[in-house]
Amino acid sequence: MNLFSRSSSPRHTVTQPDPVAVVPDTAVQPDPALAALTGDWMVDPAHSRIGFSVRHAMVTTVRGCFLQYQSSLYFDGRRPARSRAEIVMSTASIDTGVEQRDGHLVGRDFLDSARYPHMTFRSTDVELASKDVYRMTGDLTIKSVTRPVVLELTYIGHVVDPFGYERVGFDGTTTINRSDWGLTYNTRLAEGGAMVSEKVRLQFDIAAIRTDFTGSTG
Repeated sequence: MNLFSRSSSPRHTVTQPDPVAVVPDTAVQPDPALAALTGDWMVDPAHSRIGFSVRHAMVTTVRGCFLQYQSSLYFDGRRPARSRAEIVMSTASIDTGVEQRDGHLVGRDFLDSARYPHMTFRSTDVELASKDVYRMTGDLTIKSVTRPVVLELTYIGHVVDPFGYERVGFDGTTTINRSDWGLTYNTRLAEGGAMVSEKVRLQFDIAAIRTDFTGSTG
């Protein structure tokens, strides 16, 4: 029976079938091929970058990164919600390419590395947003202030390198307002704008290695 056709009956009575609600299945399903990637991983510092970018003097962008950090990652290809990540960065390892600027950033005006040697990100929830994009919610701690942030993580791919190590790639970004973490130092320009923008874009360009596998060293 065609539920969308109209049926005719004598003279004054017209009957139609009750409408049937059709709810499309729009939930994003994990790629079955990613199930093989389920396990423990760590960020490979030699091929990764944990960095940031911020507008300077309203007309240029300063970019930098943290050279020293530790990580612990668990990826569940079947059930993304079970995935988790923790990254602990050394605030004193900040590098923008300018020694004088780096010295200012690790000082009391900004990160105050002497009192707060680490900043951390710990995930609290992960969901699959689209085919290759994961939405990771987590707690970002800077200078003992912890606030939630949301990372948009794009799955780049998976390979086995010539030494037999399994590698997986993700690119993640989020934008924060630095004053929310107590980074309030600023200088005003004569034109009225800020020397350093309140908005800071954090970037996680991750190449991770499976930690429960030992490849060759040749």
